Amino acid sequence: MTTPRDTPASRRVRANGDGTLYQRKDSRWEAAGYVLAPGNTRKRVRVYGTTRRKALAKLTEKIAASNRGVPVPSAQGSVAAYLTYWLDAVAVHQLRENTHTRYTAVARLYLIPGLGRKKLAKLTAKDIRTWLNQLRTTCQCCTRGLDAAREQPLCCAAGKCCSKRLSPLTLAYVHSVLKSALEHAVREEEIPRNVARSVRTGTPRPRRFEPLTADEARKFLATANGHRLQSLFELTLHTGLRKGELLGLRWEDLDLDAGTAAIRRTLQRTSTGGLTTLPTKTRASERRIALPTRCLHSLKLHHEQQKREREAAGAMWQRDEPVFTTVQGRPIDPTNLTRTFNALLHKASLRRIRFHDLRHSTATLLLEQGVELVVIKELLGHAHIGVTATVYAHVRLRLQRDAIDLLGRALDHP
Repeated sequence: MTTPRDTPASRRVRANGDGTLYQRKDSRWEAAGYVLAPGNTRKRVRVYGTTRRKALAKLTEKIAASNRGVPVPSAQGSVAAYLTYWLDAVAVHQLRENTHTRYTAVARLYLIPGLGRKKLAKLTAKDIRTWLNQLRTTCQCCTRGLDAAREQPLCCAAGKCCSKRLSPLTLAYVHSVLKSALEHAVREEEIPRNVARSVRTGTPRPRRFEPLTADEARKFLATANGHRLQSLFELTLHTGLRKGELLGLRWEDLDLDAGTAAIRRTLQRTSTGGLTTLPTKTRASERRIALPTRCLHSLKLHHEQQKREREAAGAMWQRDEPVFTTVQGRPIDPTNLTRTFNALLHKASLRRIRFHDLRHSTATLLLEQGVELVVIKELLGHAHIGVTATVYAHVRLRLQRDAIDLLGRALDHP
């Protein structure tokens, strides 16, 4: 075992301001240094790790945040101070921009008003449970003063309550953000354990969706026939690709001769960068899928059409990389695609559904055709097969009932 005395001098000597680093008697490594604290003061913090590299990485992270002007709160500080530090110095580097924006909104609207004044070290599971129960039963119009800002009050400002409460899914999401923040506090050894994990919010029901039936899907495709984005809608219903994955496709990702597509990126609109190409949602989402013959034919026609549009646009053409673009070659805004989709639904006299329900339609129709769950999981790019099984449990239950009825008829009438 390496001891501080055995460590070479080049590894023990650190520059001024870098802090100290040494191995303890219990074989753990301890690093200490001065960082910016709330109140524009400086304090000495200590971090620990099972290896020299891990302890040094923890200290470097805290010093880097301090150099950016972000105070590093201690366990004696408030929950609000720690949430601000976690969002500004930690989560911003680990999350996608849209996810970080949602986390920030959750902290501003729910976490800080409800738990912000409590000391991080003294936060208990009972505090969190009491706060969640209050959040579950409180009208958000009254709590956040939404009604007072309306031109014509409809709720508390008018002397009556509309009882606009958070949905179970939103409540579970708020709880998950708090758990993530406290989990990082545990890793930084600010608190001994994550008390939010001791609180159960219950498993919310999956969000209801209304997939297209086989007849409705055929009617929709017939209506989209001849549309400029016909190949996009055909590809959506045949493969279940997400909206961002469709708009992030490039011609280099398609092998029309082999009949495959590589899903590597997604297109999203962010508040700072506008339309931005990002990696896929998860590592499992990066996949290679097979393309049906119908989609290969429509994609080849779409490619020829795009060449004609590029020639007509001339210098106005922006790029030739995305498979699906505007007539000027720009990436298609996801919101504009939704408008086009809704217009086609109206033209086909179909009920209003979300664009994402086309993905659910693909999975549902495949299940009804007897395709195995693991194949659907790989096609959709789910991280775990449990996600696929949970989302489409109602379809599997109906198929089980059909199978049981089929067996019953066989037993009754051999």
